[in-house]
Amino acid sequence: MECSRPRVARLMRKAGIQARKQRAYKVITTNSKHNYPVAPNTLNRQFWAESPNQKWVDDITYIRTREGWLYLAAVLDIYSRKVVGWAMDKHMEQEWVVSALQMAATQRRPGEGVLHHSDRGSQYAAGDYQRLLDAHKMTMSMSRKGDCYDNALMESFFSTLKAECAIGIYTSRAEARQSIFEYVEVWYNRQRRHSALGYASPETFEQRYFESNSVSTKSL
Repeated sequence: MECSRPRVARLMRKAGIQARKQRAYKVITTNSKHNYPVAPNTLNRQFWAESPNQKWVDDITYIRTREGWLYLAAVLDIYSRKVVGWAMDKHMEQEWVVSALQMAATQRRPGEGVLHHSDRGSQYAAGDYQRLLDAHKMTMSMSRKGDCYDNALMESFFSTLKAECAIGIYTSRAEARQSIFEYVEVWYNRQRRHSALGYASPETFEQRYFESNSVSTKSL
């Protein structure tokens, strides 16, 4: 038997029943009150790219477990929406955020001039992170203060991850790590289809680019 939402709401009001509301949690992952230099917003919400390794976006989110929060840092390639680097830790220290970028740089081996965009949090503005960017000759871009839309692509990815993977409360951080690893590496990058990519997965979309580029190069 089907029942419309307005009818359910009416019957609940009549019976004095209220839906149980999930408690809202707000975890601050961005500390912009620091004395480090802040880069200009060079990306300026231009969430498109002509090739892989042209523009990367980076951000931090939190995952709820019964042992406490697990923090996730991820690097996303704008061209394919592929997660190219990630790291997780129970603390919001600089080292694990650096690890996510190092993973991306090691696996992708981009050329010079990658535009790297993040918020203006202390983890991204601090010396170790900036030195790693300089070592790989990347150009830093940072969101304007308090404007989440300047990094909307990462916000969208984290929203998708929490809707499809981190739905409830994990029993432990270890369980959360395993679940997120499988989601990112097995499902999201290789199987999940995106309407923005012509309903291809990030991996498939990139393969098509490299195959097409190879054919174009050989035809010259």
